[in-house]
Amino acid sequence: MATPKILIIYTGGTIGMGKDPVTGVLEPLDFNHLVSSMPEFQLIQAEIDVRKFEPPIDSSDMDPMRWAEIVSIISNSYNDYDGFVILHGTDTMAYTSSALSFMLENLTKPVILTGSQLPTGELRTDGKENLMTAIEIASMKDLEGHPLVPEVCIFFNGKLLRGNRTTKINAEGFHAFDSFNHPHLCDVGINFSFHPHHILKPDYRKPMVPHMKLDPNVIVFSLFPGIQDTIVRHVLESPSLRGIVMRTYGSGNAPHAPWIIRLLDQAAHRGVNIINISQCITGCVDMERYGAGFQLKVAHVVSGYDSTVEAAVTKLMYLQGRYPDNRMVREKLKQSLAGEITLPE
Repeated sequence: MATPKILIIYTGGTIGMGKDPVTGVLEPLDFNHLVSSMPEFQLIQAEIDVRKFEPPIDSSDMDPMRWAEIVSIISNSYNDYDGFVILHGTDTMAYTSSALSFMLENLTKPVILTGSQLPTGELRTDGKENLMTAIEIASMKDLEGHPLVPEVCIFFNGKLLRGNRTTKINAEGFHAFDSFNHPHLCDVGINFSFHPHHILKPDYRKPMVPHMKLDPNVIVFSLFPGIQDTIVRHVLESPSLRGIVMRTYGSGNAPHAPWIIRLLDQAAHRGVNIINISQCITGCVDMERYGAGFQLKVAHVVSGYDSTVEAAVTKLMYLQGRYPDNRMVREKLKQSLAGEITLPE
């Protein structure tokens, strides 16, 4: 079998950081620093090429333009590699993995994001295992020669997770990510335990279609007891606003406050797309369970089912960038485009 070819896209992040000698804070360093601290890199059983952000960034600075840059790199070299590994800071990794899952339509190859909680120069770094294992998974194929995981994923701390189902859950521990509403795609210990029935099955006859255009005129609107109508009105009446990710209580409920429903209904009639997701980390929105949820459905709010915040935000950006017709956007919001939601049976 031919040696697999993997393209590493180095964006920055803790995995390649070092301490500033003056301030002592961590700052992004170049990829050569990362490789020099990982002699194991020479033992990888794959042909590796590297593309780097110049300069590397802290993931707090990730934005839609840089997502488009990543998509462009993958698209332009898609036929030259068996898989892609993206080194990325953990803070916005789940946003990037969600965005890429929509922007890389009909993906047929692995795109695996990983990083670390400790820089590779640290004695107890988790970066080496995360990177080596991500490369190994990106290289794996089945008996028919197809990739074992042809989708956008995050690999972290022994777990391979669907990218658009993942949320960062821990700022300090190595168990930094999880996907509460979708099973792991693979659990890695001494052996690889893949769960094929949870992995997307693409149509290999169709080409991968990259999408670069996103519309970021979106806000995340989270409910809380005592929320004030004057403040919310200023936000929802913004002329450039096109999409709202509304984080509601429980199974998709909101207060019985007439002003909330009125503002949402008026925004929807102006063409603003409103998606309802729960503040709970597990479970699904059901706007027909309680009156507090049904009133939102009447106000033309679309259910986000069991979507993460990251997936809902990037899905809105993607759909609004692709479709000028808001009716089409709302119809597509109700569909699972890349395995990001579980639709009721």
